[in-house]
Amino acid sequence: MSRPALYSPPEKRRPGSEPQRDLAGRLALGAVAALVVAVPFTLLAVLVRGKWEPLARLDAEVANQLHGVALARPWLVHTLDVLADVLDPWVFRALVIGVAVWLWRRGAKRLALWAVVTTALGGVLGVLLKVIVARARPTFDESVAHANGSSFPSGHALNSFLCVGVLLLVFLPVLTTAGRALAYGVGGFVVLLTGFDRVALGVHYVSDVVAGWIVALACIVGTAGAFEIWRREHGRRPSDLSDGVEPDSAPELSDRRRP
Repeated sequence: MSRPALYSPPEKRRPGSEPQRDLAGRLALGAVAALVVAVPFTLLAVLVRGKWEPLARLDAEVANQLHGVALARPWLVHTLDVLADVLDPWVFRALVIGVAVWLWRRGAKRLALWAVVTTALGGVLGVLLKVIVARARPTFDESVAHANGSSFPSGHALNSFLCVGVLLLVFLPVLTTAGRALAYGVGGFVVLLTGFDRVALGVHYVSDVVAGWIVALACIVGTAGAFEIWRREHGRRPSDLSDGVEPDSAPELSDRRRP
């Protein structure tokens, strides 16, 4: 009778067949990391709630100056209104969801899941933080635009930064050096334009926009860090954000697998 083996090596898995059931859990842990990373946001929120005079004065001065410019230029208000619709959070979310579906169909399921979870997490955090801080929006004798809900952080700013960041990290593995420079430039311009649009329309303060950017950055760092831990635990080569969240997804993102 043979003796039972004291050790059995793990079953060898085919590339890409690693279990994915724990990925969602690890991405959820990224939410905790995101909150820890968002120390600057916490400080900014404390200053806003405490009505720290230097910050309040800066917000009021910028808001009043841009409001005066917009009030004297109806064409500018119309342009800003159109941009507000084009740069709406749901436009960015729809774009990410569309890319995620495309990734899933091409076999990059982990990457698709990361993109959707990160986008959803940022949206939920933004809503919760608005409720917690409960900052009133700017008010003027003659407003050029109106928006519902609380002001801090800016949902438009948060979601533009978040979704642009997600898309950049998805496609970095297949971008050339010139392509990366162009993507960073266009992405940065879209994020800045979104923030400017909200302040120029008089529906947010500068600190609201900056807070939205900080929350988005913290969310991306948190979920990307959790994703990287998961990758390493499954034998993937270490990577950093300059390579995208999953450099191994390059074949799924390109046509290299096709004859």
